[in-house]
Order: sequence, then structure tokens, then C-alpha cells
Amino acid sequence: MPNGQIQAGPINQAEHTAAPERSDVHLLYVARGLRGFGDGFAVILLPAYLSAIGYGSIDIGIVAAASLLGSAVLTLVVGLVAPRHDLRKLLLLAAGLMAATGLAFPAFEHIVFIAVVAFIGTINPSAGDAGVFVPLEHAMLARGVPDRERTSVFARYSLIGALSAAAGALGAGTPDVLGSVGVGRIDAFRLMFYAYALLGLLGAILYRRLPRSQIGETRHSAPLGPSRAVVYRLAALFSLDAFASGFIVQSLLALWLFQRFDLSLSAAGSFFFWSSVLSAFSYPVAARLAKRIGLVNTMVFTHIPSSICLILAAFAPNLTVVVVLLLVRSALSQMDVPTRTSYVMAVVTPAERTAAASVTAVPRSLASSLSPALTGVLLATSFAGLPLVICGVLKIVYDVSLLASFRHIKPPEEETTVPASSA
Repeated sequence: MPNGQIQAGPINQAEHTAAPERSDVHLLYVARGLRGFGDGFAVILLPAYLSAIGYGSIDIGIVAAASLLGSAVLTLVVGLVAPRHDLRKLLLLAAGLMAATGLAFPAFEHIVFIAVVAFIGTINPSAGDAGVFVPLEHAMLARGVPDRERTSVFARYSLIGALSAAAGALGAGTPDVLGSVGVGRIDAFRLMFYAYALLGLLGAILYRRLPRSQIGETRHSAPLGPSRAVVYRLAALFSLDAFASGFIVQSLLALWLFQRFDLSLSAAGSFFFWSSVLSAFSYPVAARLAKRIGLVNTMVFTHIPSSICLILAAFAPNLTVVVVLLLVRSALSQMDVPTRTSYVMAVVTPAERTAAASVTAVPRSLASSLSPALTGVLLATSFAGLPLVICGVLKIVYDVSLLASFRHIKPPEEETTVPASSA
């Protein structure tokens, strides 16, 4: 066994019988699609709505930071309580919170109340796989999945999320359509938030059809046991990556495009549609690539070129060049999503998976919540592309550090050279 490798061990009988059926996995896929569609339009409408009611880039950055910070707190709570509670019930509560967020967001116009709703609610300015749903859905998907299928399952999960987010991005142009038939712009934004609430209710209907599922692990007094050291090291590195990502969460990237190139909602929606489509189809490619070169190598060697594209976009002279560079980045930058998730699930014991998903997700959300407020300030400077440069440089530092720290810690499916007697 390689130095530092955590042996996950066989899944015990209780865990095997509690594993989700294929139809339950499909329910989780559909729920992910609904949630992704809502995130797809909300991430674009959030800065546009706040700008329409009179707020500038600094205020928008604060709201984005509050949203990510709130996601971190909720995810931490979920990671602590999930090992002792029914996962289906927790997913139902999360879906209810999503519905409440859509109803509450348009009810307030003062920045303090908007920030509070963003903190408590589920609207994610990054439109990525983050928030209270993540550790719950990941744990249910991972249970009972053979090692060689695990990355593919998460790649399909990510693919569905990205494609639905792409469709949602096109839906962000709905306020323009409603405006053409006489609906006021603010009213159109509010209708979209109500649509977001409806998606939360539909998600709850799907989650109700899932079986009761509880980890029920009692071998360790703490949610994390033998895998604690590896998980904490991963969490620290993921935090650096997330801090970098926070400088260009999609809401703030949309704001940068609005301000620099005066993009309309429809044009921004089209860009984010193709961006999400490219990201979506990179997920199955990542799963295939990981089988050839390994999970860690796939994360690192697709991430670095995407960061270079981002840095170059900050200095690009026109919109066409910027769009090309950002689309190339989109085709590469998200290949680490299914591979990262699969890697975390692989190097911990089955009983620790929910806690590991939470412990690695919470620092990411906390770290990413710090940088949007800084981006809001930087967007108001003479060189508004500085957040893109900072993000790209920090991500390259993360990639090099990840490769140096974890290239020798292999998931079970990559241990082909280890003799059976030493496993």
C-alpha cells in the first residue's frame, strides 16, 4: 500500500443493503437537474437584479460573500448531523429551504436584509456544485457503487448539473422577453425568483420518493476517524482553490462582462449556456482520462491550462478574444469536479463519506466567501481584470501543491501494481 494510503475496506452488509437502487440514483440525477436549472438562471439574475434596484459592485460582492459564507455554515451543520439522521429527511429540509429562498429574495430591497437572505438561503453565486445539498447527495450516490464505477457516476451527476445549468442560463433572458410584452423589469426578476422557489418544491417531491437512508456508523465517536489526516490536508488545499475561485464566481464574472462590454441579459445567458455545455461534456471526458492517467493527474493537468486562459482573458483587447479564452477555460476548468469528488470518496472509509464531503466542502465555501467582497472592490478600480489574474495565479499554485502532496496516494482502482498479499 502506498505511503499515506487509507484503506477503505469492504462495505459491510448493512451498508450494502442500504445502498441506493438504480431508480433512486436516477431520482437524485433528476433532482440535481432541477437544482442546476435554477442555479443557472439565478447566478446571472442575481447581479442584474441587484444592479436594477440600485446597488453597485461592492454591494453585490458583499451579497455573494454572504451567500457563500452561509453555504459553508449550513454544509458544516449537515456534515455533523448527517451521520446520525435520515439523509432523505435532510434533503427534504434542504429543498424546503430552496423554496423559501426563492420566495424571500424578492421580498426585500434593503441590502442588509438581502444579505441575510443570501446567507440563510440556497442561491449560489458560483452556480457550481456547492451548498447544503452536496454532502447529502454525494453520500447517497457513493454508497454501494463499485470503485471502478464511482468516478463515472459522479461524472454523470456533474454532467446533468452542468447541462441543466446551461439551460437555466438561457432562461436568464426571460426578463428581456417579459419586458417586451409589458412586464416591468423588477417584476420580471421577481417572477424568476418565484420560479426558483417552485423548483425547490419539485425537488422535495422527488426526494420524498427516496428510501430512508442513514449511515448508522458507530465504530468511531467522531464523524471522521482513520481518514482524518488525509481529509484535513485535502480540505486545506481545496480551500486555496476555492479562495481563488471566489474572485470570479459566475455572478461576479457576469458583472464584469456587464460592466466592461455592456452585455445584455440575453447575451450573457448565451455565453453562460455555452460555457456550461462545454463544462458538462468535459465531465465524461474527465472520467475516461482519469482511468488512463489517474484522478490526481487529471485534476492538475487540466486545471493549469484553464488558469492560463483566465489570466490572458484579463488582458484581452476585445469581447471576441475574451469569450474564446473563457470558453476554452470552461472546457478544461471543471474536469476536476467529478475527479475531486471521486478521489475524496475513495480515500476515506464508507462510514466517513458524508463527513468527508462536508469537511472538504465547508472550508471551500468559507474560503470562497472571502474573495467576492474583494472582487467587488477590485472591479471598481482602473484595472477591472485584476480578479481574473489573481484567481489564475492562485489556482496554479494550488495545482502544483496538490500534485506534490497527493500524487502517491492512490484510490483503490489505481492500485493495480500492489500485490494482493500487501493490500
